[in-house]
Amino acid sequence: MLSRSSFTSLVVGVFAVYVAHTCWVMYGIVYTRPCPAAAGAAGGCVWPYLARRPKLQLSVYTTTRSTIGAESNIDLVLNVEDFDIESKFERTVNVSVPKKTRNNGTLYAYIFLHHAGILPWHDGKQVHIVSPLTTYMVPKPEEINLLTGESATQQIEAEKQTNALDEPVSHWRSRLTLNVMVEDFVFDGSSLPADVHRYMKMVQLGKTVHYLPILFIDQLSNRVKDLMVINRSTTELPLTVSYDKISLGKLRFWIHMQDAVYSLQQFGFSEKDADEVKGIFVDTNLYFLALTFFVAAFHLLFDFLAFKNDISFWKKKRSMTGMSTKAVLWRCFSTVVIFLFLLDEQTSVLVLIPAGIGAVIELWKVKKALKMTIKWQGLRPKFQFGTYNDSEKKTEEYDAQAMKYLSYLLYPLCIGGAGYSLLNVKYKSWYSWLINSFVNGVYAFGFLFMLPQLFVNYKMKSVAHLPWKAFTYKAFNTFIDDIFAFIITMPTSHRLACFRDDVVFLVYLYQRWLYPVDKNRVNEYGECYEEKTKKKAHRE
Repeated sequence: MLSRSSFTSLVVGVFAVYVAHTCWVMYGIVYTRPCPAAAGAAGGCVWPYLARRPKLQLSVYTTTRSTIGAESNIDLVLNVEDFDIESKFERTVNVSVPKKTRNNGTLYAYIFLHHAGILPWHDGKQVHIVSPLTTYMVPKPEEINLLTGESATQQIEAEKQTNALDEPVSHWRSRLTLNVMVEDFVFDGSSLPADVHRYMKMVQLGKTVHYLPILFIDQLSNRVKDLMVINRSTTELPLTVSYDKISLGKLRFWIHMQDAVYSLQQFGFSEKDADEVKGIFVDTNLYFLALTFFVAAFHLLFDFLAFKNDISFWKKKRSMTGMSTKAVLWRCFSTVVIFLFLLDEQTSVLVLIPAGIGAVIELWKVKKALKMTIKWQGLRPKFQFGTYNDSEKKTEEYDAQAMKYLSYLLYPLCIGGAGYSLLNVKYKSWYSWLINSFVNGVYAFGFLFMLPQLFVNYKMKSVAHLPWKAFTYKAFNTFIDDIFAFIITMPTSHRLACFRDDVVFLVYLYQRWLYPVDKNRVNEYGECYEEKTKKKAHRE
């Protein structure tokens, strides 16, 4: 018992150190030490050129070349005269798509910030940045109505198209988000932050060094939902150019986040995988994002502790007395279905891996619940099931009785929902419809399969057989999910699933209060207090 407590304390201690270290790192990113007065007198400071309030102009050009030396072979798509760095704007322009780009080529955007009335390549104090307007990705398969689907000819064409869609094609980034750091911040020349330094261009003006305006492209705003497939017949595509000012702290934070997403892509993450990470930062307010980090950290801790106690509970369990086998089978089925659904939707591996591990654990629980052993006869497995004692058989009777009543409600709802989606919703294939129907049934009516365990508890007038430690940690996570259910973007079915678990857990708590502890009753490990006392007396 001491070792378990020590391990839990160690995990909590490591978690506390991790949170404290992360807070320190985040503080170092957001806060930048300004240049001290002594260094300023000695000429060691780097001053902002924007403090001189120059008249600026913003120009956006497109070209198929990654580098340009002059104004040849480039197209001007946007020109903002009298550019005000404090004013936010958004403009949509039509961009001509060259033939090279239509043939799976790349098109680049060159953004110049220069003095008004002077061409960028004639201005020695201009700053510019380059961003590709195209990316390569495998297109999403087209969805069809399975009942009113295509004819045989169309089906053959669809199969050919599906084979072609397995290869990545050029996609158009329809959004370009620009930022300029507007703070009149004086940097210490001897300790310039490395993240901002690569975006800085410095000039000598008299005896002082100035840094030109820091122009930044927000790559995190480039989402998969904004991508458009470039066809060979496409001659023009829309481009939405948006601008907003940015503070130094947020700029440094955004640079670090973009570098993190780029590192994930270098490790083999696809554009869709990286998009899942981008959504965390782009769709959330910065302060709320910090709060979300702390909540997610505690969510991870409670997940780990619940996982540890759940495994420990099932590893030591010898009797299924008081435990609903149907509920265990349902949890296994629902977890596997959700994993297959995420696999069919090509969900990020960040979500897929934990779901897969959870499915394997639920399969192991089913093996324990059914007392199943596997013996191999050559290459053919032979399954053997253990026998139940009288108390376990009584539990099975209550479980079967609960499922009988539940089936009158559950089966019509699931069949009706599947039929409605078949008639009104489009899917990629029959397999996709089947998995979606199962997953919708899990989300919408999954809580009904928690009811057999409540019924068994009621009939046995006991809750001593339940894994209460794991339940407690899962309850904390459920309440955390409730807080963010209507704030964080998620499917409506998943959002409602957060609240349905609360109701069932509250009933569990009521049953725990209603049925007092009986030391003659079997606990979650198949043991009772009186048996332990007799064994101990016998040893003495």
